[in-house]
Amino acid sequence: MLKLNFTKKLIAAAACVAALAAPAQAADKVYRLKMAETWPSNFPIFGDAPRNMAAMAEKMSNGRLKITIDSKNKHKAPLGIFDMVRSGQYDMGHSASYYWKGKVPNTLYFTTMPFGMTAPEQYGWFYHGGGMELMEKVYSKYGLLSFPGGNTGNQMGGWFQKEINSLDDLQGLKMRIPGFAGEVLAKLGAKPTNIPAGELYTALERRTIDALEWVGPSLDLRMGFHKIAPYYYTGWHEPATELQFLVNERTWKKLPADLQEILRVAMRTAAYDMYIQSYHASAENWEQMKMAYPEIQVKSFPSDVIEAMKAANNELLAEKAKADPLANEIIKSQLFYMQKSRVWTDISDKAYLNSLSSN
Repeated sequence: MLKLNFTKKLIAAAACVAALAAPAQAADKVYRLKMAETWPSNFPIFGDAPRNMAAMAEKMSNGRLKITIDSKNKHKAPLGIFDMVRSGQYDMGHSASYYWKGKVPNTLYFTTMPFGMTAPEQYGWFYHGGGMELMEKVYSKYGLLSFPGGNTGNQMGGWFQKEINSLDDLQGLKMRIPGFAGEVLAKLGAKPTNIPAGELYTALERRTIDALEWVGPSLDLRMGFHKIAPYYYTGWHEPATELQFLVNERTWKKLPADLQEILRVAMRTAAYDMYIQSYHASAENWEQMKMAYPEIQVKSFPSDVIEAMKAANNELLAEKAKADPLANEIIKSQLFYMQKSRVWTDISDKAYLNSLSSN
């Protein structure tokens, strides 16, 4: 009897120790995630954002969250990130939401829209104007979570081998331009296409395409487009291009609550850091481009071309809103927030810049 009582006490003590040890073991567990990115190896700014995020997450978690990143050079599918993360082949991805418009049309609104919000306005919409909730509505159907992944700011309108003087110059124009802007140009007679980054220079040099847009001086300098296309047009199509972090929902749910929050904070911080980095790099690189290639001609599209683009953009938005209730909800949300925030932009940043240029 005495031996039995002693055995019971041993079992109880062991259970107590196990209960106390369980939280410690959970706290020590290392979660290893794999991420696929659209970009090639050592690609600046775009490639920096996921690496900065991974480094922050590992440091903030005291090594419990480790994220390895495969570039397109390894996985060979730069525009296949959506499917690879959805299937669980990768836990995470870094890409751009509008690349998936062919699969899920409503994804395109979460990168940027022609004649849409600036980066500060769009960040306001994401985090305080209902944008994150709408993005969740779109991606949750596919077992995915999407988070802002880094902003380029206002992108340039592209490199052109011939000057655009009228709408006639858009007829049959072969241009690399993704997202909704491609649909706008197609409506005006152009022939848009989407080509991975590594193939852009060769396509322009060989005249497979007549023009292309990439980003701005931050990334355009290293691509060398200015060597073969002298006309550099100002932007209209991507005023606030936001990349994305994609996360497999099953992976997310397996993470403890504290690691979910650490990952969330790391993604948000890395996204804003990329915006700052991109702005700085554009200022630095534009100075180099002007000095080394004075023949570059900065142009703005003629007013009649811009007006035609706006009209085509509005017609396409109306069509999409009519055809899909969720698209209608997203479009209305963005328009409402832009109208509200633009009033402040006009009397703050715009008024400030106008006052400087008038003196």
